[in-house]
Amino acid sequence: MKAIVCHELTGAAALRFEEVSEPRPGPGQVRLQVRACGVNFADSLITRGQYQKQPQPPFSPGFEVSGEVLEVGIGVEGIAIGDRMIAMTPYGGYAEQVVVNIERCVPMPQGMSWEHGAAFPVVFGTSHVALWHRARLRAGETLVVHGASGGVGLTAVTIGKQLGAKVIATASGPEKLEVAQKHGADYLIDVNTEEVRTRIKELTDNRGADVVYDPVGGELFTASLRSIAFEGRILVIGFAGGTVPQIPANHLLVKNVDVIGVNWPAYAELHPQVMTESFRTLLQWYVGGAIQPHISATYPLEQGVEALNQVITRKSTGKIVITVGNGKE
Repeated sequence: MKAIVCHELTGAAALRFEEVSEPRPGPGQVRLQVRACGVNFADSLITRGQYQKQPQPPFSPGFEVSGEVLEVGIGVEGIAIGDRMIAMTPYGGYAEQVVVNIERCVPMPQGMSWEHGAAFPVVFGTSHVALWHRARLRAGETLVVHGASGGVGLTAVTIGKQLGAKVIATASGPEKLEVAQKHGADYLIDVNTEEVRTRIKELTDNRGADVVYDPVGGELFTASLRSIAFEGRILVIGFAGGTVPQIPANHLLVKNVDVIGVNWPAYAELHPQVMTESFRTLLQWYVGGAIQPHISATYPLEQGVEALNQVITRKSTGKIVITVGNGKE
């Protein structure tokens, strides 16, 4: 079978499209025919040796796939060959086949495309757990979403509106802001031309934001800390801007601010019931038409490195998806 393989921890340039051996499932696992794989910024981190749980080369990146069950391991019940599944893989999704623990799989809803299935878990799962479980966002509160046109940012806009919040979206340039607006953002801030701290204060009558969703870090985190409301919550999602902020603890005391880390993959092992409940809600919303992935581009597996580079350079909006075989629907 074919896969994109990381041979050394030097980033996307070390990835190669090549022939590899077919995997075999162990107890409690299934082997999937991958039809599509979501592309995430974290894929670049794992290829540089900077991910929280780091495999050693050779391995394939890829944290989320959709596909059909090819083989069932010992002890797996209620799953049949041919079943359509969404799977959250620890790595390995950039491949024609992948083996995954059954606890990391959920059945795909009827009518969901392979592309939507692969674009769904990481971004919607991260944003929903962050806003619903970690920040406990309430209807009527003000939510600021940084990087609002990106993969996770756009889902945070959508879920924030679904939870009843007023959403302020920040992004670089009018085209990206237009995407956020189409997905429900109430107010827009162009980080290229506007002073973020000042605009947040203006849009909240000088009160500040109740919740900030920050996958960017750097200067935007500083602006968030200076424009947060009393008892506001800042969600640390990631550092796509490249700079990990250092937090002056005394600033947290002034307005009783919470800075909350969000490591969504950890729930699969440490608190799976949170992830299960979150997915149940998200799939109900999807089937009901309330949410839907925004896929800006698809690439065949052999062009997976190019797909990842589009995410690394932040040229994409929403999700980029790798399709495998006849996975494009």
